Amino acid sequence: MSYSVGQVARFAGVTVRTLHHYDEIGLLVPSERNHAGHRRYGDDDLDRLQQILFYRELGFPLDEVAVLLDDPDADPQEHLRRQHDVLKARIGKLQEMAAAVAYTMEARRMNVRLTPEEKFEVFGDFDPDDYAAEAAERWGGCDAYKESQRRTASYTKEDWKRLMAEFDAIHRKMADLMAQGVAADSEAAMDVAEEHRQFISGGYYDCSYEMHTGLGEMYVADERFTATYEKIRPGLAVYMRDAMLANAVRQV
Repeated sequence: MSYSVGQVARFAGVTVRTLHHYDEIGLLVPSERNHAGHRRYGDDDLDRLQQILFYRELGFPLDEVAVLLDDPDADPQEHLRRQHDVLKARIGKLQEMAAAVAYTMEARRMNVRLTPEEKFEVFGDFDPDDYAAEAAERWGGCDAYKESQRRTASYTKEDWKRLMAEFDAIHRKMADLMAQGVAADSEAAMDVAEEHRQFISGGYYDCSYEMHTGLGEMYVADERFTATYEKIRPGLAVYMRDAMLANAVRQV
């Protein structure tokens, strides 16, 4: 059997634009074309796409993925072994990451001293106090948490409104790129991810690339954060995570 580009995009959870891009750079060239010249993908193509997505999930840039997959000495079992080793190392590192980065930023800094009316005006139906006890208990010893607490202690209502407007604008930029079918590892998406990282560094704490990728993982792993981004655009949490990871990788 063979499948259209639209069917493969649905199977794999990627955009048609991404598949077109993979074809254009020679990473995943469909094995067939129909009489109208449209791409048709076979089972071997789907196997290769699965490998590509595995490596992309692990943070490998596209050029390195191509080298790995086209290695004449590597077999499918070797790919699985390599992925397993990298995953084990990554899991251990992620477990040690300061998840306070996510909670501290997204909970709008737990020591916000606003009246209930001002809170609603700034944060809408999100109440940062709902996260305060949990974040302080779990992450209070983290340097990023302490730095954020120090900086935001003096923020006024107008400071918070300005920060929220800037943050929302970044989210809208990312959602617009996703809606246009722009790949998460494109220059445009990575540039917005870098803007997101610099926004955090400027307003809250010094956000390293390692911290930023950890934050992206939290967007997907924690259903509360995922729900926040799903309200903006379905799939945005994963898209942002991927763009943030790609941005970190390109700095290496």
